Amino acid sequence: MKIAAAYVRVSTDDQLEYSPDSQLQAIRDYAKSHDLILAEEYIFREEDGRSGRQAEKRPEFMRMISTAKQQPPPFEVILCWKYSRFARNQEESIVYKSMLKKDGIEVVSISEPLIDGPFGSLIERIIEWMDEYYSIRLSGEVKRGMTEKVSRGEPVTIPPLGYLMENKQLVPDPEMAPVISMLFDEFAAGTPMLQLARRLNEMGIRTRRGCKIEYRTLNYIMQNPVYIGKIRWTPTGRANRYYKTDDTLIVDGNHQPIITTEQWEKAQAKIAENKQKFPRYQRDTASKFMLRGLVHCSNCGATLVTSTPGSLQCNHYAKGLCSISHSITITKLDKAVMQGLEHDALDMGGNLKIEYRAQSAPVATATIKAQIKKEQNKLQRCKEAYQGGVDTLAEYRSNKEAILSTIADLEKQLNTAPTAIPAPDPQALRDKIIAAIPTLKDPDVTPTVKNNLLRCFISKIVYTKSNEEIEMYYYM
Repeated sequence: MKIAAAYVRVSTDDQLEYSPDSQLQAIRDYAKSHDLILAEEYIFREEDGRSGRQAEKRPEFMRMISTAKQQPPPFEVILCWKYSRFARNQEESIVYKSMLKKDGIEVVSISEPLIDGPFGSLIERIIEWMDEYYSIRLSGEVKRGMTEKVSRGEPVTIPPLGYLMENKQLVPDPEMAPVISMLFDEFAAGTPMLQLARRLNEMGIRTRRGCKIEYRTLNYIMQNPVYIGKIRWTPTGRANRYYKTDDTLIVDGNHQPIITTEQWEKAQAKIAENKQKFPRYQRDTASKFMLRGLVHCSNCGATLVTSTPGSLQCNHYAKGLCSISHSITITKLDKAVMQGLEHDALDMGGNLKIEYRAQSAPVATATIKAQIKKEQNKLQRCKEAYQGGVDTLAEYRSNKEAILSTIADLEKQLNTAPTAIPAPDPQALRDKIIAAIPTLKDPDVTPTVKNNLLRCFISKIVYTKSNEEIEMYYYM
């Protein structure tokens, strides 16, 4: 008997078609009639109204894929009511099904049976194409409906910070509306957004999703015309860094403004002034440096990233999430790291921070243990199937004997597998560092090559701004 998982999803527009409970019951019936064990922990059910167009916006789907990638895979088949429940984007469907297939996991639609062979695969693709076509048509109808609502001054998104939703209309939040007004005044007076973000975080103010306030959060607020009584909406959902495109709609809303037109205009003038004063630079070229992704802030642990050409800053500080600046030039940091490497290569004392990353033998042992656990779960499912009247006593005994035999074989492998973890060898690490130094010093070698070389033995580098010190963490 195979262990099965179930994926249940219903979009807002399909709720009249088949409810989540009905889908799940149909899946249970199918599993029972096809000798499949449906484990409760492998039932993945999305919240109502989740779109199937984008997988990353479906948390239960992504959790299912992550679970399936465990080794060995905990289930062998994924059951869904229709292929459209799995995905309504044919490209994504093919990608994820191919990924699952490599691990021996099959996706089955219980209401759309297919014949075996190439013709069955062709029919599956046709079904997926029709589902995607339907989704696109439906999406167009939804967008037209939302456009009509916007034209009437009605909101079509969740209320922004500073507003509440009452009777499908925006109303000022008595607690946050004064804060929004204060932000516009202080920003227009010259207070930087980063400073305002840190102040809000210290006050315990969070976004609608419970996240800390970042620079981009305030940047969005300062350019959102909802606060002067407008409704802004982009039907395509694709807006640039100015939060509008050619098809963006801005109309008079039916809600009460939080700020005045004068406050709004002063803030927009300040934004324009800052854009002229601090022009953007090409991050793709500035980000190519030897220590990219390896250096971390000693205060919050975030990675140091390019802030201005030739300089680094704590990523969280740049967003207003960290209170201590860790700015340093790339040249200065490179020099400090090279000095640290040369020192550690020559002096392999007891101060080196070395972690051991388990290799083949421990990994093999863990894999066998995981396989044993999987078979034990199967045994429990067989017992439950017998107790629930799904299997006869003879079927239960036959399945039990087969599973116990498999467990015995795996335990023999486990007993013979090497379990000892060799101790870290400082001399081997020293030799690796010494061999790498000439390449790291070579000006003709690209920063990318040097970065990849450092990642062969450096786990992370912690930089402390207060005393200009770095700590090197190695691995073997």
